[in-house]
Amino acid sequence: MSVEGVHEGGCACGAVRYRVEGEPIFVNNCHCRLCQRQTGSTSVVNAFYETERLTLLEGELSDHTVTAGSGGPHVIRRCKSCGVAVWSHYPRLGRLGAGVRVGTLDRPGDFRPDAVIFADSAMPWAVFPEDIPVFETVYDQTKVLQPEQVERLMVLIERRKAGEG
Repeated sequence: MSVEGVHEGGCACGAVRYRVEGEPIFVNNCHCRLCQRQTGSTSVVNAFYETERLTLLEGELSDHTVTAGSGGPHVIRRCKSCGVAVWSHYPRLGRLGAGVRVGTLDRPGDFRPDAVIFADSAMPWAVFPEDIPVFETVYDQTKVLQPEQVERLMVLIERRKAGEG
């Protein structure tokens, strides 16, 4: 299901279904080596949302914690039945923010990255669209995102600094 501002998705076996509401704060296509190892692919596309916009509709998730590039805990939420990574909580936002794996959405083509990151780790044959900013590593989101996106992100960062999530 994908109604304006409402997106649903699920895992490979169908046990997990979820819904996310509204548009993402930002969408990254990450080519870092950690994402490559964690997904077994060349990159991952994550749509970042406030966790309160995300609802598990059915199924059970298990948490798998790995070390993020920052050295902090990166919690990957996976279908308990088939193991597909559905979303993650990264150290910067903790449980306040969720990086939804765009490939698990019913209509993944509705999501276009705001940026390609860690292009320095991309496969040598990877080609990037000319109209999406490409960064060798990370980027200053305040210079790429729209003001309302930055505002939503800053609210989460401040809440995290205050001890939430």
